[in-house]
Amino acid sequence: MWGLLLAVTAFAPSVGLSLGATSASALGLAPGSTLAPHSSLTQPSTKANETSEQHVRLRVIKKKKVIVKKRKKLRQPGPSVTARPLVTASPGKTLILPEKQEPGCPPLGLESLRVSDSQLEASSSQSFGLGPHRGRLNIQSGLEDGDLYDGAWCAEQQDTEPWLQVDAKNPVRFSGIVTQGRNSVWRYDWVTSYKVQFSNDSQTWWKSRNHSSGMDMVFPANSDPETPVLNLLPEPQVARFIRLLPQTWFQRGAPCLRAEILACPVSDPNDLFLEAHTLESSDSLDFRHHNYKAMRKGSELVGWAEGRWTHQGIDLNHNFADLNTPLWYAEDDGLVPHTVPNHHLPLPTYYTLPNATVAPETWAVIRWMKRIPFVLSANLHGGELVVSYPFDMTRTPWAARELTPTPDDAVFRWLSTVYAGTNRVMQDTDRRPCHSQDFSLHGNVINGADWHTVPGSMNDFSYLHTNCFEVTVELSCDKFPHEKELPQEWENNKDALLTYLEQVRMGIAGVVRDKDTELGIADAVIAVEGINHDVTTAWGGDYWRLLTPGDYMVAASAEGYHTVKQHCRVTFEEGPVPCNFLLTKTPKQRLRELLAAGAKVPPDLRRKLERLRGQKN
Repeated sequence: MWGLLLAVTAFAPSVGLSLGATSASALGLAPGSTLAPHSSLTQPSTKANETSEQHVRLRVIKKKKVIVKKRKKLRQPGPSVTARPLVTASPGKTLILPEKQEPGCPPLGLESLRVSDSQLEASSSQSFGLGPHRGRLNIQSGLEDGDLYDGAWCAEQQDTEPWLQVDAKNPVRFSGIVTQGRNSVWRYDWVTSYKVQFSNDSQTWWKSRNHSSGMDMVFPANSDPETPVLNLLPEPQVARFIRLLPQTWFQRGAPCLRAEILACPVSDPNDLFLEAHTLESSDSLDFRHHNYKAMRKGSELVGWAEGRWTHQGIDLNHNFADLNTPLWYAEDDGLVPHTVPNHHLPLPTYYTLPNATVAPETWAVIRWMKRIPFVLSANLHGGELVVSYPFDMTRTPWAARELTPTPDDAVFRWLSTVYAGTNRVMQDTDRRPCHSQDFSLHGNVINGADWHTVPGSMNDFSYLHTNCFEVTVELSCDKFPHEKELPQEWENNKDALLTYLEQVRMGIAGVVRDKDTELGIADAVIAVEGINHDVTTAWGGDYWRLLTPGDYMVAASAEGYHTVKQHCRVTFEEGPVPCNFLLTKTPKQRLRELLAAGAKVPPDLRRKLERLRGQKN
């Protein structure tokens, strides 16, 4: 749920899909488009920074010294530049590109993994973890430098002519390059300028040149590790191979970079190459971004953390009330469930104060949850390929990660496995990890707290404040897919989304009614023996309780009524198992109602009350 919050609702009986700005666009859903019968998409507005494909605003930072190759002095690009290449006419002169430039092409697929590891080569690498396969835009490193999952391609220090090469497998029209430095907690490495070469056979190469001067183009690169920098070629080049040749880099660092290549497919009149894979969908949907202009004008230039914070600077991913802590304290004191309920925990006082840091988007979602009795939900993220389930917050204070299951762990693991098991990319046994963790070793599912602790998550809040069971789906390695990639993202996730929605019919469902009036009883509590988490009935007395197949003893209770228990068996058959309840009022409740209505107490009830008083005395 990064930044803007979108929501898809489908009532079957009540299912919610809450999508972050990246993920909603990742599926290419337009406002009002249907995901399932009677589904709709709502889109709250928010502000976003604007970028365009030809002009990119960069952060202004202090100039840094650079190492210049072969003792030639190159002018380092200023800290705030328009993303256009420079031409080195002589050691002290530069020429400016013509204003007219070819519109940019979609990404070749380094970030989304459409470009395989075998398509990437380099002149040298400092280690396997810094090999060419790690030179992908936005790739994230592990916690430890020097392991198998470092955050860039880095050439050896003694490599005097470093290069990173990409094989497109077919002739394409290269139009631009996006670069970043090395993602690392401990080091600062980035390339500040580079040249570009092209080839059709990886043997004979030609360089990108300026036609007016005939000199090699030297493209300005990065001035920090994370800000993506786009350079458009002065003239698109049709070739199969492209090489990036770092010329200068941060003085105390090494030639390290992460990249994405922009390239358009071209037709081959001689039919010498296999036709490139076309990203298409059989569904006639409007596959485009329906949100930020920055995503529509580009998506590769949106930083890794972009969209996570609102215009007010609030991180929506951590903005819900922490209900875990008060629940666990009450459990440690033996107060749950008799004194403190194990469900529908109230909002803490601090959270409702006028000066509380709660985003309006968060309040809108909370009101939405209270208005509709959701049963099943998913919030969709981008940047990984895994399904995580509650709890998202570790029970041990200050623990960075720790297995912290809910009482409904079996249900959450079932739901997560259903999505992961029907997602096309997650089921690809040949795919490589997105960043630094191979989730395929565990079926592409993980307990959220065992991944990294997230206090105030929507998953935990939904479980503890409402009846809704919710998981987080990381849809793709690419957090901000290009518009051209949306059809493939939809195909990757379509079956998984629909299969996940169908799980709302797994478990038991029914109506809790008053035995005398046969009217539904609102807010009745449905408790399953052995599971320390209850749900409640909606305003009509109806309820849905997600359960995995098995035999259960279920109790229904309500204030003023006798508790009723019955055996309910959940099978693998489609549809929820009916489990209805008729509750009888307690004598005290009947007396209250009679007295409130001004009626006389019936003799039988009066005698029963007298016997009860005698027994009590």
